[in-house]
Order: sequence, then C-alpha cells, then structure tokens
Amino acid sequence: MAQNNTLHGDLDPEIAALLGASTQTKETDNYIPDYSSIFDDPSMGEPIESTENDGSISFEKFPVISKKLEDKPHHKAFDDPNYYKTALAGEGDITQRVHSILQKFTQAKDPKDRGVFRQQFITAFWDFFKGVARKAPYSMQKPKKYLLRFGLLHPNFLSPENRNLFSRVIEENNYNQPVYYLDEWLKAVGTGTVRASTTDEVKVSRSNNAARLQQHMEKAQGKLDGARNLLRAKDEERRNTEDILKNHIKHIMEHAREDDVSFVSYCYNEGQKRAFSDINDMLRNLLKIDRDKEIFFKDYYNAEDEARNLREKLEQEGAATVDVGAVDTEFQTARQMAKMTIGRQGNHFPILMNDYYHCQPGDLGTRENVLAIMAWVESIDPEAFCRTYKNRLNRIIPYVILLPTYGDYGICWEPFDKFNRATSRGRIAIPMYPKSLHNAVLTGIADFRWQVAKEKASFYWMEEGITGNYYQWFQKMKMKGDVKDFFMADYITWITKESEGTQRLDKDLRGMFWRHVPFSQAIKDKLKTRNYVYQELYQRDVNRAMSDGY
Repeated sequence: MAQNNTLHGDLDPEIAALLGASTQTKETDNYIPDYSSIFDDPSMGEPIESTENDGSISFEKFPVISKKLEDKPHHKAFDDPNYYKTALAGEGDITQRVHSILQKFTQAKDPKDRGVFRQQFITAFWDFFKGVARKAPYSMQKPKKYLLRFGLLHPNFLSPENRNLFSRVIEENNYNQPVYYLDEWLKAVGTGTVRASTTDEVKVSRSNNAARLQQHMEKAQGKLDGARNLLRAKDEERRNTEDILKNHIKHIMEHAREDDVSFVSYCYNEGQKRAFSDINDMLRNLLKIDRDKEIFFKDYYNAEDEARNLREKLEQEGAATVDVGAVDTEFQTARQMAKMTIGRQGNHFPILMNDYYHCQPGDLGTRENVLAIMAWVESIDPEAFCRTYKNRLNRIIPYVILLPTYGDYGICWEPFDKFNRATSRGRIAIPMYPKSLHNAVLTGIADFRWQVAKEKASFYWMEEGITGNYYQWFQKMKMKGDVKDFFMADYITWITKESEGTQRLDKDLRGMFWRHVPFSQAIKDKLKTRNYVYQELYQRDVNRAMSDGY
C-alpha cells in the first residue's frame, strides 16, 4: 500500500507544537502512526464480561463520597509518546481522513477555512468514533478507552495541569451506583447487561442465550429490589406503630393518687380513656400490617428464587457474546444524546482540547462529582427518584450516562422501561464538561421528574399530578413556549432558591410545588420559621394530615 505524505515526513511547526512533537521526522513518528500501522486491525481478543454492579434500588440513600479524585496520578498513559498512534490504530480508512482534516484545522489561518475544517472534522470524527465504540465490550488499550471515556485524542491537547487532573479521575465504580462512563455503558449494552436505549429489548441471536438470560435477570432483579423495598417500608410502618403503642400503654399505666385515699391509685382520666380506643385501632392496624407483610414476604421469596435461578443459569452459560448491532445502535443513541446535551448553539467539537475545556475540578463530570450532586438534590427533594409501586414510594435511581461533551444540559432519554413501569430504571445523560455541573445535573433531574410524571399520567398528563397542575397554571397565565422547559426552569428555582427561603416563584406555583414536589421534612421545618408564606404552606400540610386527605 502506498505511503501517505500527511502521515509521514515533517510536520508543519504549528501542528507539531500543538501535538507537543518535534518537527524532526523521527520524533514526530512517535506521535503520528505510519500509514500501515493505522490500517492494521489487531485482534481485539476475548470480550470482557461486564462486571459493573448496577447498584440497588434498595439503597436508602446515596453513599457519602469520601474521595472525588485520586491523590496522585494512577497511570502514565498520558505520558506515552505512542498514545495518539494507539488511539488511531486499527480503525480503517477513516483514520487517514481524521488525521488529515485535524492537520488542516490546526494549520488554518483564515477563520472561515478553520470553520469549514472544524465542521469536516466533527463529521469524520464521529464516523471514526463508531469503530472505536465497537471495541468497548472487549479488552481495550488505554488510549482507546480514554478516547471513549473522555474524548481525549491526544494528551498534548491538554495542559500539563489538566493531564494531571484527568489521570487522577477514579476509574472503578467503588460505590456500586448506576452511573456509567461512555465506554462502560457501551460494554454493558454490548454484553446484554442492560438493554439498548432505542429498542424495547436488545435483539440478540438465538445462539446468544447468555445475553437473553441477562435481560431476564435485569427484570428479575428489579422485582426483587421492589419487593425488598416494600418489606422494608412495611417493617418501618410496624415499628413506628409499635413505638406509638408503647407510648400509649405507658400513658395508661401512669396513675395519679388522691390525698384522701393515697393507699390506691385514682381512676383513668379522659385522656387515658381515649387512649383505649386508639390502642384498639392500632392493634387492628398491626394485624393488617402483618397480613400485608406475609404477602410481601411471599413476593420477596418468589422474586429471590427467580433471580437466583437466573443467576445460576448465567453462571453455567458463561460470558455473553458481544452484540455488535446493539453497540452500534446504542452509539448512535449516545450521539443523539450528546447533541441534546449541547443544544443548537453549543460547542459540538467532539474531542477534549484546552481551547474549549474550562471546567474547575468541581465542575468536571466525574462519577463522584455527579453522585455528590444527585445526593444533594435528593436531600432537598426526597422523592426525586421515587415512583409509586403497590401504593408505596419506591426509590429507583436511574441509569446515568456521562458523555464527553461540552454541553450544559442534562437530559432524560427514558423515564422507565415501558414493559416494566414499576421497578425499571430510567436513563439520564449528563455532559462531562459543562459550565456548571450543578445546573447540568439539575436539568437532567428536572427533565426526568417531568417525564416520569407525564408517562405515569398517560393520556391525563394535562389534568393529573404535577404535570396536570403545572399545565393548567401555564394556560391560566397565558404563557407561550414549551411547557416542559418552563417547568424545568421553575424546578431548578425551587431546588436552589425556594429551598433556602428566597421567594422567586409565583404564589400558586409555590403551593403546587410544595404539594407535588415536596421538600424534605427538615427543610420544611426550617422554612416555616422563616416567613409567613412558608408557615401557611406548612399549616396546610398539618391540616391535610389531620383530615387524612393528604
């Protein structure tokens, strides 16, 4: 095969400086692979069986993030002079085009030419990126892994400080939460651990029995976690009722003595007599709780048996073969997610470069930073990730996919699986390099909140629940535009301003959010002392609770 001059010989001084290479051919070749190396297609080896733990919806709250970055770099991949060569190697003809356009883009002086080459590079890179994505389920070399995870094509596109920062990002999912980097997500989809986002089920061949078993296992695990949550909630209800019962009995056993007949205790007072009636009600309620608990235990044991049987079959079956079609489909979905996180006017450049990367360490969309923000949101809005299951709120953390984009908006791709509305996880995409990671996560959760409520209400979304109430208020105020966008903006105000006692929302809207997107009890208790407005809302809660109509 003929040699290509753009991949051999002396580099233009400007691109050499950009890549941190010398203009001498020998040193340049350490960074730029030759023509034959690029078009070689080394074996990808055996597929890696996905080992990510999806986390459990039975977790009562997010874990405390003790460490957000490693104390020092835990690998030297970004110091490897062959990083760029390895990242490009083995991807076919498109590699030459990506490399050639990248050179033209970095050398262009005229802004118009630079804009043209920039757009050409974006198109070519996504075609090249698809080939890299197909390798995600297999053992990948680190440059390809970090290209998928961070969009890092060449380490010298970043400053030494930022290279040090990215080399300290924690790689393992130490907290067993369903938050995935792009390479991890594509591996999970390719091996059947999770279904692809754009189809109802991952379509696998008849011979790929392990992938099909994994799909059933995901549903069985959802049932098991739901049953576990119901048991836990019923157990807590019994414990609370028993505590109240103890207090009532203690109150009944406290007897006064009269001075003139001090040798005996006096009769029950009116409060104690009322307690007898309350105790009867509580005893009946405890029997009802016990009957419910027997049913929930049965459901739990059945779900546990089903999950165990499927787990045993999976162990016998071995690792699932990779479904390349599912990876391709999911990659295209991820590309659409990326566009939505960026928006029409945003920066769609697909690789990580100093010119565009301006995040502080706290705004870098790492798994740990995103989990910390999600925990903060849940501390204010405890029902943010809850759905009703058998008349109980069931906490189900959605899948979160971290995309290496310069977007500013998180998005909800799916509120839940339409074939498992009760216990399946939704899907949220979060950009890794936003101006504000807090706002990016908040918009994703706000979108998720709206989509879950809307899908659950179905045809009645304009009449029932938070979506119905908000839509009717929106119509009453004669507002124009996308009602969901307005809701998301108001939700962010609710979380960031109103939770601190800063009144920014319309009075009716504040009452609506107080009822349908309630703060935690601790925040309600704090706000009721701040202002008459919140005190009135708090009193409404008390009145509804007394009338048992809340």
